[in-house]
Amino acid sequence: MSSPAPRGALAAVAAFFIWGLFPLFWSQLATVPALQVLAHRSLWCAVAVWLFLLIRGDLGWAGTLRPRLLGLLALGGVLIAINWGVYVWAVISGHVIDTSLGYFISPLVSVLIAVAVLREKLGWVQRAALVIAAAGVLLLAWQSGHPPWVALALAASFGTYGLVRKLAPFDAVHGLAIESSVMLLPAAAYLLWCEANGTGTFLHGPWRNDLLMVIGGPVTAIPLVLFAYGAQRVSMVALGILQYIAPTVQLLLGIWVFHEPFGGVRQTAFVCIWVALALFTAEILRRYWSMRGAAAD
Repeated sequence: MSSPAPRGALAAVAAFFIWGLFPLFWSQLATVPALQVLAHRSLWCAVAVWLFLLIRGDLGWAGTLRPRLLGLLALGGVLIAINWGVYVWAVISGHVIDTSLGYFISPLVSVLIAVAVLREKLGWVQRAALVIAAAGVLLLAWQSGHPPWVALALAASFGTYGLVRKLAPFDAVHGLAIESSVMLLPAAAYLLWCEANGTGTFLHGPWRNDLLMVIGGPVTAIPLVLFAYGAQRVSMVALGILQYIAPTVQLLLGIWVFHEPFGGVRQTAFVCIWVALALFTAEILRRYWSMRGAAAD
């Protein structure tokens, strides 16, 4: 029987790879309004997660939640809804490469948030990485005439979500159950309102769209469950490196499948981001090896 670490690594790789392939799934719903796609994603994700917990007999924890933890998880639900909404809109609107950029710069935005909120100190390598990444973002802003709002919104919402989950350490699947429950009522209310005013698309269009919206819940939940399994069995350093799988796959899809433009200034900007991430990752590895060496002495 294989050891937990390899199984955990495989689960984490699978989670990030599935996330990378998400544009292929959500782009199939381009004829459905993005807000309705988001509402259905939230609704069916909540159903999928709670059914999973029910089948697993894992519901006893729900009665032990304290108000502060519940409040933080509720805030996490709002942030992840914003992240999902921006992502779905971007994919449907043909901005897959922008979503890739958002998740590439997300670790760097998390560092900025940690400095601003948690008062963490940066070494010169981390400061250099942030300056180089900022240069890449400014290049994109100069090329397009406006900041890369999609990428920045994805990175900021996900980075802030990471901070909330750091302040409220909780099992990933249980946390998703609470977060999806926060989104459940507004999502259901919005979908009912759409039905009442005749703009709802569910059961009023191709059956294929209805099926995709329903299975969008499990599709959202499955990589999160895989990630939760992997995160408990591999190091944070390994997870930090593996997280680049998803935006890399998204970038390749944006170029080769969706044929979005990727030349000139845009390439240069991404090179800046990649150099920044290489510096950032190298510094994390250096500190990790240094700590391991100190512990071994």
